[in-house]
Amino acid sequence: MKQDATRNPAYTVDCEDFVHVVEFNPFESGDSGNLIAYGGNNYVVIGICTFQEEEADIEGIQYKTLRTFHHGVRVDGIAWSPETRLDSLPPVIKFCTSASDLKIRLFTSDLQDKNEYKVLEGHSDFINSLAFDPKEGQEIASVSDDHTCRIWNLEGRQTAHFVLHSPGMSVCWHPEENFKLMVAEKNGAIRFYDLVTHQAVLSLESEQIPLMSAHWCLKNTFKVGAVAGNDWLIWDITRSSYPQETRPVHMDRAYLFRWSAISESLFATTGYPGKVASQFQIHHLGHPQPILAGSVAVGAGLSWHRTLPLCVLGGDRKLSFWVTEV
Repeated sequence: MKQDATRNPAYTVDCEDFVHVVEFNPFESGDSGNLIAYGGNNYVVIGICTFQEEEADIEGIQYKTLRTFHHGVRVDGIAWSPETRLDSLPPVIKFCTSASDLKIRLFTSDLQDKNEYKVLEGHSDFINSLAFDPKEGQEIASVSDDHTCRIWNLEGRQTAHFVLHSPGMSVCWHPEENFKLMVAEKNGAIRFYDLVTHQAVLSLESEQIPLMSAHWCLKNTFKVGAVAGNDWLIWDITRSSYPQETRPVHMDRAYLFRWSAISESLFATTGYPGKVASQFQIHHLGHPQPILAGSVAVGAGLSWHRTLPLCVLGGDRKLSFWVTEV
């Protein structure tokens, strides 16, 4: 099915509750299917999905829930660990969550009898973003409204702590050099930290505020994208600390920015959630207008597939998947 210009998703999966956050596993897990995690008001669901774009004998989407984890409190963020493997015996599912009680939970499961979690405590306000170090998976970075970025080991001990000038909105590890960390603040500053020296080594400025979300481009780590105010912004860190490109995108304030995992020209943005419908757009840097626009009833979360030009949004009791061209 070729994606047409309509605003409807290509595929949907029904869920039992409101989906606050959804994340494809960005790492190779040793299985042809794609692991996906989504969080609701008191649970996290781990599922696996395969799309007709990958396997000719599948019509649309094939989805299966592998395990539901009781969470007890609203899930606000999910980050996958690169240690997750489906081809090991037993399999390893490892991820962490941030929650409305200001705690991080690190989950480990073999999808059978072993289901453990550890609580990481220290933030004193809402946690806006968290990420595993992508090479080894031995550290977790988190940023919060408490004006800090914290690095944790898997035992739950803080190994580094950076004081920010405003709420921390996004945190990303460099895909290859895991001593480099990008932190985006609500005041429009994006800083890159060296985790060996614990110093900021580079900073970017958004001329718009509030900055709500920023993302490091995995296909070209000289590129950083963000949404601030109503606009999306793209930096080339080799050229200037100010954005190279900026464009108004969402009338009701922009909310999330995510680069595609397969192209340095493809990215998606969402408008502010909580209205009747949340606007969602896919952009290509070669095109002046969005190449795809959709809307989700009270959308939340945004994540790209690891190998396809396909992204997912959560929302009211469903996951919605959009497919585009590269």
